Amino acid sequence: MGDCTSVAPGLDGEENLIAAAQHIVKALGSNKNLTDDVRKILVDLGTQLSTISRADESKDVGINEIEYRLNAAQDKVMSWEADQCMVWDSDPEEVAEYLKAVEEVRKLTEILESLSLNKDSEVNELLRRAYDVLQTAMARLEEEFRHLLFQNRQPFEPEQHMSFRSNDEDAVDEGSIISFEDDPVDESLQSDSISRSSEDYIIHLVHPDVIPDLKSIANLMLSSNYDHECSQAYISVRKDALDECLAILEMEKLSIEDVLRMEWAGLNSKIRRWVRAIKIFVRAYLASEKWLSDQVFGEVGSVSSVCFVEASRSSIFQLLNFGEAVVIGPHKPEKLMRILDMYEVLAELLPEIDAIYQGEIGFSIRTECREVLGGLGDCVRATFLEFENAIASNASTNPFAGGGIHPLTRYVMNYIKILTDYCNIINFLFKDLDRADPGSLPSTSPVTEEDNKCGSSACSSAMGLHFRALISILECNLEEKSKLYRDVALQHLFLMNNIHYMAEKVKNSELRVVFGDEWIRKHNWKFQQHAMNYERASWSSILLLLKDEGIQNSNSSSPSKTVLKDRLRSFNMAFEELYKSQTTWLIPDSQLRDELQISTSLKVVQAYRTFVGRHNTHISDKHIKYSPDDLQNFLLDLFVGYPKSLPNPHRR
Repeated sequence: MGDCTSVAPGLDGEENLIAAAQHIVKALGSNKNLTDDVRKILVDLGTQLSTISRADESKDVGINEIEYRLNAAQDKVMSWEADQCMVWDSDPEEVAEYLKAVEEVRKLTEILESLSLNKDSEVNELLRRAYDVLQTAMARLEEEFRHLLFQNRQPFEPEQHMSFRSNDEDAVDEGSIISFEDDPVDESLQSDSISRSSEDYIIHLVHPDVIPDLKSIANLMLSSNYDHECSQAYISVRKDALDECLAILEMEKLSIEDVLRMEWAGLNSKIRRWVRAIKIFVRAYLASEKWLSDQVFGEVGSVSSVCFVEASRSSIFQLLNFGEAVVIGPHKPEKLMRILDMYEVLAELLPEIDAIYQGEIGFSIRTECREVLGGLGDCVRATFLEFENAIASNASTNPFAGGGIHPLTRYVMNYIKILTDYCNIINFLFKDLDRADPGSLPSTSPVTEEDNKCGSSACSSAMGLHFRALISILECNLEEKSKLYRDVALQHLFLMNNIHYMAEKVKNSELRVVFGDEWIRKHNWKFQQHAMNYERASWSSILLLLKDEGIQNSNSSSPSKTVLKDRLRSFNMAFEELYKSQTTWLIPDSQLRDELQISTSLKVVQAYRTFVGRHNTHISDKHIKYSPDDLQNFLLDLFVGYPKSLPNPHRR
């Protein structure tokens, strides 16, 4: 008796020590900041402590009692094998009894495993039976697990969780850079509306009422070493749900070849959908998917992370593969805004992707995201340089009718105006490209030192430098196009129109901050110079006819009537010819047209009025075909863009 009393306190102390150690291991394991190595050590330690505890427990459990308990649990488990119904479709009490029976089998299996070390045949036979029952129960639980996950999926309705503007149906084909003949609509290239203050949305992907049941099944399967079967069941169901989500977001499974074969109109629509879809998918769906796996499997250990990553891997790679395919495609200038949209949304989502794909298990996805983002950045730079090349090489064989604003000018100015919406991205992507490096610019770029002078930080930014270089290329191209006109006056009118349009576009938009006031002043001076050169080329020879030189008789100071008649006849013919041609010329800007008409009228009408008034005593009324007021009215018909005929002249 004395020996027995001396052993008991020792055993109690050992049990207390093991219990305390298990409590410490559990508390440490709940720390989310532990490394994978430390977690593994804690799991191994917990397993060893459980084994010691089970070995102690088995000493007090007799074989007969084990067999009795196993028989009872087996009866409960096997009773459901003859039933085609699902356990979780019955009442909660039946579910609880079934789980209790399976847990009993699991515990008995562990006890028998510790006793089987003695190689007792009776124990080994019970252990085999326990394994069979446990396997049957696990197969049932796996089926129940799948059933609960599938039947209790919640419908995913993106518009209820994330605001976005879908304009896929109204998508406009912005056209190719090689076809500038159609005026582009400014708004057609506008970036899709992407809220920069959206918060994560956790939505219930599975009905919340079944989460405790799923967690109970998962815990039981994991503790029974059926973690692989449980994980695969979860991954299979949730992978299908994720694929369905992409289908709801209208994201098709496309190969790289499929994307490369697309016409621009179709690809443009697909990119718009991608920008919308990836934001909703990451912010609303993946965040909720990660939350669901944590709820089912708990945050201790790596099972939750593995299940989430493996379930979502193919769907996130489907989205990233589309981005990669777009990058591989040709760098057509019309794609630039869409690629910037893709870069913007992926860069914005990158911190959230890093947060949900943590650790080594998520490394490949984090890496792929960065590679696609880097590829999109490279594509932006290459596409912009291709845009410069396209402007420089855009050749015309015929002059643009009427000398108005060339479609190339409109296209380029609208293009860069929209690019200001991406100011931060462009500055970031182009900050390391040196504009002074001749290898980074087309050889036709006529950037001068004066072009690069700008005081503001915006002007000296990467965007400012590249935009001014781009406009210099455009100006060079327009100079070449102006040489297609035979009439020198029309050459100057064409350049005046186009440079005025550029200056006004910059002055009245966000481009003013990028180009600066000095650039605007310089180009205002340029178009004014072309206006003066137009007047000189058009009217100088005509105004010479109204000079007094050469009209006097050789033997008298009085003017020769014959010379006066010839002068007026020549003036009328020249004016009529000029009127006939220049009414077909076009100045689209009404204010600029009025200013040039007034300036011309002041010079021509005043000279005509003075000439006729000075020599009216030597000229009969029949030789004065037009009055000064007639001329003034006729000059208001110039630059309207369509031919007009002179009306019957005024007779005094």
